[in-house]
Amino acid sequence: MRVCQGAGSLLGVGDLGAYRDGQALVPIRIGIQIPGVTRRLGEALGPKWADQRAVGRAELHLLDDVDDVGRVADGQIDECGRLIREGAAEGRWFDCSTLKEPYRLEGKKVMGFELVEQLGWKMPDAIFYPTGGGTGLIGMWKAFEELEAVGLIGPERPRMYAVQASGCAPIVRAFEQGDEFAERWEGATTVATGIRVPSAVGDFLILRAVRESGGSAIAVEEQDILQAVDDAARDDGMLLCPEGGAVLAGWRAALERGLITREETALLFNCANGNKYPLVDRSRRLELASATASML
Repeated sequence: MRVCQGAGSLLGVGDLGAYRDGQALVPIRIGIQIPGVTRRLGEALGPKWADQRAVGRAELHLLDDVDDVGRVADGQIDECGRLIREGAAEGRWFDCSTLKEPYRLEGKKVMGFELVEQLGWKMPDAIFYPTGGGTGLIGMWKAFEELEAVGLIGPERPRMYAVQASGCAPIVRAFEQGDEFAERWEGATTVATGIRVPSAVGDFLILRAVRESGGSAIAVEEQDILQAVDDAARDDGMLLCPEGGAVLAGWRAALERGLITREETALLFNCANGNKYPLVDRSRRLELASATASML
């Protein structure tokens, strides 16, 4: 984890290229202990898909009816969730999708433990988090409460900023309207598929944490997401996923709106390696027979 003031810090990813790999392991391993549970299914969209599949297959035969490259599904992640709930009700599998079991939240909670420990048991001023289902944000808020309960930190808390894409921003809309729950976002679209969640199960928990912390919910445009990915690669040598680009763009937007200053310490979460997504083709064709050195 790189910490600096003004520019924000970026928390990285795990062995499988996304920070969900270890967190997905918690519900999968716990599920093995439940009698009769032999298969699990989570929503098959976003960077966590490969992680949950890879971690799960190391433990048992997870998703043995899905080929190695997965399936292409037309629709939104909440529609996928409906199919999972139906199959779970019929006993076809164990549903370990977002907030449908208690254990993944416990895995996400570790992010809060680790960031506080790595900062010398001090809180950053602000945390910017890519928010789709929001379990990471909810889990960290829970972690801070538990750390205070055992005396490792005091009552201080970072301001929590939920970052969404403008093409799918139900949490931002609910926050701005003062609503407790977020209505479904119709026609959701964004290059950052991990935060393309039209309807979050834990919407009220996300909104509660953001409001209690004195933070905010921020929507960013697609061009700003892609620009942030390019800037981080060029300036810092870090290949962010689009969700991480959204967070960087969200931090920049917060600076412009006066929600944070360059003197404050901000923690920005990048939730996957950029290689989880196809890279933009930037190659140029060069005809060597007619090329000159000035063309290189």
